[in-house]
Amino acid sequence: MIRHIVLFTWTETATAEQKAAVTAELGKLPDLIPQLRAYTVGADAGINQGNHEFAVVADFDDVGDYLTYRDHPAHQKVIADHIKPILATRAAVQLSL
Repeated sequence: MIRHIVLFTWTETATAEQKAAVTAELGKLPDLIPQLRAYTVGADAGINQGNHEFAVVADFDDVGDYLTYRDHPAHQKVIADHIKPILATRAAVQLSL
């Protein structure tokens, strides 16, 4: 199994509406990309200072399924239209479990 974890920090000018759109649009992906086995997205709970503001955790059966998700046109559209315009920093890792 492959677990993909992404952390985002938004620009200071990112609006609540833009952030909500990221959550909503990413939330549509499990219906469009059957290779997703588990998918969790959401804002940081605000418990610790200095955290990233948003996380995506996605599980896949194998590397091929992850690559399908990574390159899927619907995923790429969410990145281009909703994430990149408000993105300050990004960190990602793929774990083999």
